[in-house]
Amino acid sequence: MLTPEQILAAQKAHVETLFGLTTKAFEGVEKLVDLNVTASKLALQEAAETAQTVMSAKDAQELLALQAALFQPLAEKTAAYSRHLYDITAATGAEFGKAFEGQVSDAQKKFLAVVDNAARNAPAGSETAVAVFKSAVAAGNNALESVQKAVKQAADVAEANFNAVASQAVNASKATTGRAKRAA
Repeated sequence: MLTPEQILAAQKAHVETLFGLTTKAFEGVEKLVDLNVTASKLALQEAAETAQTVMSAKDAQELLALQAALFQPLAEKTAAYSRHLYDITAATGAEFGKAFEGQVSDAQKKFLAVVDNAARNAPAGSETAVAVFKSAVAAGNNALESVQKAVKQAADVAEANFNAVASQAVNASKATTGRAKRAA
């Protein structure tokens, strides 16, 4: 069956994969921290600027106009932040998906090699059982590929829906801002 060298090589590959995924996870967290620090700095800076602007308003009508003018950029910035957040998590998830697919592919190859080896060494008259087993393995591989395709399609649909919702939110804020400005 498996030699000690093969087992050691497999364990080494698994450890390398684990450390690679851990590195990718930390990179994703680092990007999230950078995004949040940048967003926090900008929010603090904009809050100070907004406070100065609001304090310089001369009457209630000017104050209402300022509020309306602040709403649209806030919605756009929220949408941009959400987009960056989605991009970071999607990229990190894609890295994990690639690693998983690589591991599954490698395991399938090794398993098929074991099946082929067993088939060559099978006793006479077991050809039908070996053929049925190989057919079951092929069906399992096809099912796994179908699931992977479905997951990718679902991810694509989710991304399209996210983009549509973000676009609608920004457009709605523009319309609301326009009405508020006209009312003021």
